[in-house]
Amino acid sequence: MEKSRPELSVLLAAPRGFCAGVDRAIQIVERAIERFGAPVYVRHEIVHNRHVVERLEALGAIFVEELDQCPADRPVVFSAHGVPKSVPAEAERREMIYVDATCPLVSKVHVEAERLHQRGFEVVLIGHEGHPEVIGTMGQLPQGAIQLIETVEDAERFTPRDPDRLSFVTQTTLSVDDTADIVAALQARFPQIQAPHKEDICYATTNRQAAVKEMAAKCDVVFVIGAPNSSNSVRLVEVALKAGAPRARLVSSAADVEWEELDGVSTVGITAGASAPEDLVQGLINGLAKRFDIKQNDVRVTDEDVVFKLPRIIA
Repeated sequence: MEKSRPELSVLLAAPRGFCAGVDRAIQIVERAIERFGAPVYVRHEIVHNRHVVERLEALGAIFVEELDQCPADRPVVFSAHGVPKSVPAEAERREMIYVDATCPLVSKVHVEAERLHQRGFEVVLIGHEGHPEVIGTMGQLPQGAIQLIETVEDAERFTPRDPDRLSFVTQTTLSVDDTADIVAALQARFPQIQAPHKEDICYATTNRQAAVKEMAAKCDVVFVIGAPNSSNSVRLVEVALKAGAPRARLVSSAADVEWEELDGVSTVGITAGASAPEDLVQGLINGLAKRFDIKQNDVRVTDEDVVFKLPRIIA
């Protein structure tokens, strides 16, 4: 007689996985390959997910880190994270065909930073050093025009040129709560600081963090499917722990799960970063279903219906 499997409650965060900006960026690469034929070059990983990158490579995308690795006679796509102004300028100089897959919500931050700079404000960018989105945003303005602040301590040490002509923008994929703490520290020191018209942290980051907060304390362990270089995925792990999950782990797929760590566990939470495909979520659920008698429930905080138009060149 087959041994009965232990019961396991699975809480599935919703929304999770692909956001509109990621969806658009992937479609841009697929359409560019259809329109121009392979190979199409992509500067930087189109989104931070190895599974997505490998699928696009199989279709004919070649991923490179810098524009000088691209031949001038093949099209190049710029990643969803955005690029410094120098990159499209160089592509134009070399008379390359290029398609910009920058997420429109990142482009909004670029426009905002530029407008503030033109109005004579010093711009503070709240974000993580070295992240491509931060490099892209800082590269919208002349060298030294944007100051990067990563922590509350940075905010407390920062000395502006003129406290009355100070503004801030933020990376779109930060922890909502941590960013609020940094903003509060800046506002306490510089009450005149100009905030963005609308929150820069994007709807998808906010919604995915809200869903994780809703379920974290009910779980013995939360699995976040995503890549280690995906800012919004790493933030989801931090948010889960802060919201009361005893354990939270970033896994790139079910293959990363050490099943023994689920001995004695009765409730597992699952979410996925904005660049993780849904089939990886299903893969993890299938892996659990082989070992447990699972009861699955959605923890839904909102519905998303955002869609971004494709650039005219490939639409």
